[in-house]
Amino acid sequence: MLLAIDVGNTNVTIGVFDGERLAHSWRLAALRERTADELGIYLTHLFEQARLPIETVTGIVIASVVPPLTRPMEEMCERYFSHKPLVVDATNAGMPVRYSPATDVGADRLVDAVAAWEKFGRASGVPLIVVDFGTATTFNAISAKGEYLGGVICPGINISAEALFQRAARLPRVEVRKPPAVIGQNTVNAMQAGLFFGYVDMVDGLIGRIRGELENGAQAIAIATGGLADIIAGESASIQRVDANLTLDGLRLIWQRRATA
Repeated sequence: MLLAIDVGNTNVTIGVFDGERLAHSWRLAALRERTADELGIYLTHLFEQARLPIETVTGIVIASVVPPLTRPMEEMCERYFSHKPLVVDATNAGMPVRYSPATDVGADRLVDAVAAWEKFGRASGVPLIVVDFGTATTFNAISAKGEYLGGVICPGINISAEALFQRAARLPRVEVRKPPAVIGQNTVNAMQAGLFFGYVDMVDGLIGRIRGELENGAQAIAIATGGLADIIAGESASIQRVDANLTLDGLRLIWQRRATA
């Protein structure tokens, strides 16, 4: 069993792989003040609920974009699971990085790129564009040779929704979803139209611009992942694939490469 942990700004996503199969997955809030012991209590309780003996874990791999949580997560793995985890970065992801400096690329972006290349790029021989709808919405470009080229970072859709609520006194907090029409006939629908259709068009526009800069960009496959991937991809004219488990699969692939090297 492999324990894969993706530490994001909003959520910590945890997956347990039995070989290549994702057997269990959970989400925790990414609270920066959590200690190694608090994390250990949460994870061991999840394992107990799933009737998974902790001893079945033979390896742990972590991608983290939250430095205050990285070390507590490592300590938790060593204390409660008796394994030193592999913490993914540009030096061990197994993909050439054409970004300067390479260490600035978020581990989640690299992990997404590795998984996308293995799933969609290696066999097809075409470039890829990975859009991850997380706390930030990121666009990641992978060459037809399997190189991480760079990308775009935008505010996440929920950040924008919260900013409207916080900064405009008369605007309510709204659920991000597709409204009945672009022309909203009440305040909630008008806000939803701006958020939903605005992000759909932003995604399609940026994918189009990235295609224009990629070699053989017209053939590039656009893949979406992250919490709102299904919602936005359903309206997007550019996204061709949705893969909810892309990040966890990338962690598994990186671990397997290191284990067999």
